Amino acid sequence: MTRSVSAKALGRSTGTERTLTVLIGLLALLGGAAALVVGAGWLGTYRADRPLVDPIALDWLSRHALAGRVGAIVLGVLLLWLGLWWFFRSLRPEGRPDLELDDDLVVTSSAISEAVRLDAETVDGVGRARVRAVGDKESPALRITLWLVEGTDLKRVWEQLDHTVLARARESLGVDVLPTAVRIELDTTAPQRVR
Repeated sequence: MTRSVSAKALGRSTGTERTLTVLIGLLALLGGAAALVVGAGWLGTYRADRPLVDPIALDWLSRHALAGRVGAIVLGVLLLWLGLWWFFRSLRPEGRPDLELDDDLVVTSSAISEAVRLDAETVDGVGRARVRAVGDKESPALRITLWLVEGTDLKRVWEQLDHTVLARARESLGVDVLPTAVRIELDTTAPQRVR
């Protein structure tokens, strides 16, 4: 099982957001380093006293004002589009796959989650369970949270979960690999008063 396939069960991918953040950070770092080098006078004594924008570039912009304005508008619209795309991509809800088992049979993600949840709650020592189907139609994944009763043998729960619950889920869905992230917590009982 590859890392990218099993990572879908753990959480939503943030690779694109991280890549864009790193690129923007690198551009800012390079800009700051260039300003530091010029300001310190490492590229010449009088270069730090010159204007930020080269007078030759300003002269060209004054002769080609229309092209400069159009270029600035296009760049601004492109950056606006990129920012809005990034914003809405970050806010979109995570996919919950509905699986087509046959031409006429579609199993919803809530049905998958409910079936696995009910199956997981039959495991000895599991007080309650929560299951969520995530991913996409081609590679579904599960996130399972189990609340264990105090004194439960964790190894036995793990074996039953893998050999019965997840095996039945893989068989029912017709997949060989079903990435699953399992979170285990201790089920708390009602607090008792000390007398």
